Amino acid sequence: MEEYPDFVFTCDQVVLLSWVEESDPALFAAIQARAAEGRWVNAGGWWVEPDGNLGMGESFVRQGLLGQRYLVSRFGRPATVGMNVDPFGHHAMLPQILRGQGLDSYLFLRPGPHEGDLEPTLFWWESPDGSRVLAYRIPHEYGSPPGPVDGQLEKALASMDRGLGDGMVFYGVGNHGGGPTRANLDSVHRFDRMGSFGRLRMASPREYLDAALARPGLADRLVVRRDDLQHHAPGCYSAHSGVKAWQRRAQHAVLAAERWAAVVAVRDGLPYPRADLERAWQQVLFNQFHDVLPGSAIETAYDDARDQLGEATAIAKRLVVRAHNVLARQVDVPFVAGSQPVLVFNPHPWAVSTDVVMTYAAQPSGVRVVDEADRAVVSQPTASTSVTADLTRGAVVFRADVPALGHRLYRLLPGFPAPDRPAWSAGPPQPLRVEAAGRPGGPLAPGGAVLENDHVRIELDPATGWLCSYRDRVTGVDVLAGVDGRTHTQVCADPTDTWGHRVVSYAWPGETMELRRVVVRETGPLRARVRVERGWGASTLVEELVLDHDSPVLRVDVTLDWREPAHLLKLRFPTVLSDPRATFEIPFGHLERPVDGAEEPAQAWVDVTGTVDGRPAGLTLVTTDKHGYDVSPGEQPSIGVTAVRSPVYAWHDPQLLDPDGFHAYQDQGVQRFRYELVPHAGDHRVAAPTRRAAVLATGVRAMVESSHPGSLPPVVSWVDDGGGAVLVTAVKGSEDPAERGGGADLVVRAVETTGRPARARILLGLLDRVLEEDFGPHQIRTFRVPADPAARVQEVDLVEWPVDGS
Repeated sequence: MEEYPDFVFTCDQVVLLSWVEESDPALFAAIQARAAEGRWVNAGGWWVEPDGNLGMGESFVRQGLLGQRYLVSRFGRPATVGMNVDPFGHHAMLPQILRGQGLDSYLFLRPGPHEGDLEPTLFWWESPDGSRVLAYRIPHEYGSPPGPVDGQLEKALASMDRGLGDGMVFYGVGNHGGGPTRANLDSVHRFDRMGSFGRLRMASPREYLDAALARPGLADRLVVRRDDLQHHAPGCYSAHSGVKAWQRRAQHAVLAAERWAAVVAVRDGLPYPRADLERAWQQVLFNQFHDVLPGSAIETAYDDARDQLGEATAIAKRLVVRAHNVLARQVDVPFVAGSQPVLVFNPHPWAVSTDVVMTYAAQPSGVRVVDEADRAVVSQPTASTSVTADLTRGAVVFRADVPALGHRLYRLLPGFPAPDRPAWSAGPPQPLRVEAAGRPGGPLAPGGAVLENDHVRIELDPATGWLCSYRDRVTGVDVLAGVDGRTHTQVCADPTDTWGHRVVSYAWPGETMELRRVVVRETGPLRARVRVERGWGASTLVEELVLDHDSPVLRVDVTLDWREPAHLLKLRFPTVLSDPRATFEIPFGHLERPVDGAEEPAQAWVDVTGTVDGRPAGLTLVTTDKHGYDVSPGEQPSIGVTAVRSPVYAWHDPQLLDPDGFHAYQDQGVQRFRYELVPHAGDHRVAAPTRRAAVLATGVRAMVESSHPGSLPPVVSWVDDGGGAVLVTAVKGSEDPAERGGGADLVVRAVETTGRPARARILLGLLDRVLEEDFGPHQIRTFRVPADPAARVQEVDLVEWPVDGS
């Protein structure tokens, strides 16, 4: 910059600035001075360039929350141009998120015109809610060789929309377009004088976009894109299962920590731990970088990712435990001889009914469970996680019904429940049935097994170990009647590179894993559990099927021990649906896509809906930690999830592997995840899959408590969104301290989840307030609710700045 007065440099990852500030204050001061001149341009506004599909909706919000606030605090102004050039796709809710962060445009590179159905270089990109940004696809590449830029310019001009009249060409040495060389800059001046490519001027993205929009009539002529921007490198939806699981755990953990920290900050006056939470979010967001989270980094990078995401999770857990301890000591827990009080905390802003497993000791006759009013709670013995010679130790699983973002008191009492004691939370006392030979722990008879309750009847095919019927007992509709269970597991060789370059589909024919054993592990008044064991090569797959007494949903706990280099495993869920339609969850929303077998990204659920014998029906698959899916057509339309791929680390096609070389392969070893099968009558919204996914990923927390007096009742809710169309995604302390007392105001963010207008009624028991607000389809809204009851509620944007400018 000292040598070339016209040189303008664009920086789009805030974390880089933070590192310079930490390690070289003098250089950082020089950057600030160049930014004041307008020659150092901060674009993007995000902490890093993250993957554009796999992070949760809240994570994309936090990229801008941390990034934009950093830029304002150090440079006096935020970025206005969004910039995420290197990721492999971009989800459809991004325009709304960008607008909510003060970004009116978006620069990206992939997918290129040859990889999708969108050709223009410059276009309007619109979210389902109607939010719109000006999108610019960088022509050719974002970086250049160190010599003259003529090759870069020629390729860029050849691949861009020439009808624009001019274009924005990126250059500079480095994987993401780094510092240009003197040869780069000298050649820009030389080619400009020669007129070889027309007028060449070093400028900022803001200058180019403003000039384009100022051109008469151009804005009205631009194409409007109302969809996501896909696909490039679909293998990244499934590469490296570990980092995807660590990420999900950390994201959910930090969101829960924010909620509980906000509760005790507002209610009890504890300092809101902004610095701790910011550190945790920095670790989460950094590891959403578009080569870390997609699994395309080198092997040793995942040691760092594991440790950094572990730090974020550990910070979150400490904050949660502190908050729960503060609240627990205030709960009125009367002394009852022979009982063990247990407080169950629900981190979700809606009521949750879920199974809780507790271990116990010194109870030779087992335990039964009652609630705060001494009412029997349905429970049964379950396998303990410890194996000792002490026969007075054991474990119990019981049904906990916990209010929204709140707690409920339960007690463990000596002795198993009496046979005639009511054990049902609702409905007639019809026991759950498991039809199989022998006692729990014994093998099934050749006829297979039937899991049945008042809602559904589920049959397992003894030949395949998979479901051959899933019949709704009320309507008689069976979405799996007679499906081919051999397709449930598909193992095949995977010759593709880590990224999955040029892959369209992984829905390939494969070998079925060998069925080795089916065992009834658990039966009782609460639930039944059946274990299905399979093997292929050196690998094993264990699926434990769990059906509760009062639910039509089948939950499956999966343990996969994978030992197959350069292979993949698809778990496939065939149906008998006619005229199927496919819906995929994306961050903050959902999107319908073709039923064509293509590998697609999704957050935590995929739905296929059609008809069975002319009657509307569907099946939703809800998962943890998995992001690569297909919905495939055929006589038995199916949902496929790519459970594991094992390519060589950081192998980039067209580089060939040395057949005599030694390579490290991904995902060798044990991994665990869960999924649910949710049948429905033709509308996945009724099943609330986004809420189901959150509870599946983050359960309630149960803690043993002592007896003591207290001011809090045994059942409390602090924030409740009512469980309807509008879902509260964030409950946190404000980024800026409260005006009075310097503590924290409450910030509440919610999103409409059904694609229809809705009115939300959010109960804020924490502040004795009620938020009643209208939401448009897929709309995200954020509110700052002052701790001072006399102050008004203020709507803020995603950076927590007032939307009315005040």
